[in-house]
Formats: sequence, structure tokens, C-alpha cells
Amino acid sequence: MVRRAGWKPFAIATAVLIALASPFWAPPLLAHLSFFRVRTIEVQGARYLAPSAVLARLHVDTTASVWDDVRPLEQRVATLPQVSAVTIDRKLPGTLVIHVTEDLPVAFVPSRGGLEAVDSAGRVLPIDASRVDVDLPVVATRDTALLRLLAQVRGSLPSMYDRLSDARRAGGDELVFTLPEAVVRAQAGVTVSRLADIIPVERDLARRGAHVAELDLRFRDQVIARVQ
Repeated sequence: MVRRAGWKPFAIATAVLIALASPFWAPPLLAHLSFFRVRTIEVQGARYLAPSAVLARLHVDTTASVWDDVRPLEQRVATLPQVSAVTIDRKLPGTLVIHVTEDLPVAFVPSRGGLEAVDSAGRVLPIDASRVDVDLPVVATRDTALLRLLAQVRGSLPSMYDRLSDARRAGGDELVFTLPEAVVRAQAGVTVSRLADIIPVERDLARRGAHVAELDLRFRDQVIARVQ
């Protein structure tokens, strides 16, 4: 004798296989089954963005199905200021996985309320420094050229970026970067590869036990070290 209860798992498994094999017409039919109601939402890729902000923007209620069109949900999450890209995957039977790519901050800029985190375009990002640990260099203004350079340094020279406490423009043709060990001076328009020239010099001076006050990159193909 076959028990009726034993048919339910088999029927659900069959429905899932049909959905995977027939993506165009099966999902709308399965969306009506309570088995596929959204019960869990996972947020992945968020570093500074609070998952609660993503959930609030999704506005998914208990009647939603994992088979519903996710494009409107992606569009809602994409309106968050910190989100540069978002995709949503389904994890059957009842989970939506939200993959977010954040627009990362590159620096703090002084404001009336203290310090504001900004991205490489100078846009203020609503980052709650009391909730997450944010360690960024400080720049005096939303200097987009300098901010773009900092973003490049973060991507190519993370060890240098992590040591930066501030960066500023000294006049129109000079940039100054403050490291714990020394001040670095460079011409405006300096490239990341040129900034990388200080690394072997720092290592050599450290081996010699020299205390460096300033590293000057303003002279072509040279790194001038001024020691204390």
C-alpha cells in the first residue's frame, strides 16, 4: 500500500525538475505554490552597507514567491546610494540571494557634521561609522582628480593606501601624501606606478635604519629622500 503523504515530496521534486527544464512557462505556474514562498533573504557582498537597508528597499512580503520576476527587486536595491550593481539568485525552495557590489568609499571629507565618506566621484556615501569600522585617508575638499587617484592607489597599492592618513593639494601643481613614516611629495598628475617608486626606497632605508622625513617624487626618475 502506498501512503498519500509519500507523494508530496515526490511531487515537489518533480515540479522543481520541470521548472529547471522549462524556464519559460513553469516558473509562473510554480509561483502559486506555497512551498516556494520567500522565507529567507541572504545579502552577500555588503561591507559598509547595512543588510537591513537592502531588506527595507526590497519590500518583499510573505506572499512573494521565489519564482516572481526579480528584475523589479534588483531595480529597487540599485537605487541605494552605495550600490553600483546588484543581481538576485534563487535558492530553492524559499530563499532569495541578493548579491550587491558596493560603491566603495575612498576618503573622508570634512563637513559641518564631522567627516563624510565619499567615493571616487566625490559623492557622499551614507556610511554609519558607528556601525562599521571605516579607516580612510582625509582630503580637504571633494577634489575628484585626487579622489580618483586614491581609488587607483587602493586598487594597485593597497599597502600604501592603508597607511595613508591624509592627502592634499599644495598649490596647483603639487600633491602631498602623509604616511606614518614620512611625507610624500609629488607633482599633480602623478601616476600610481610613479608612486610605487617609493616602495623599494622605503625598504632600503629601513634596512639601513634611516629615519625618513620626506620622500620627493617631483624630480624626473628620482626619489629624493630627506632623512631626519
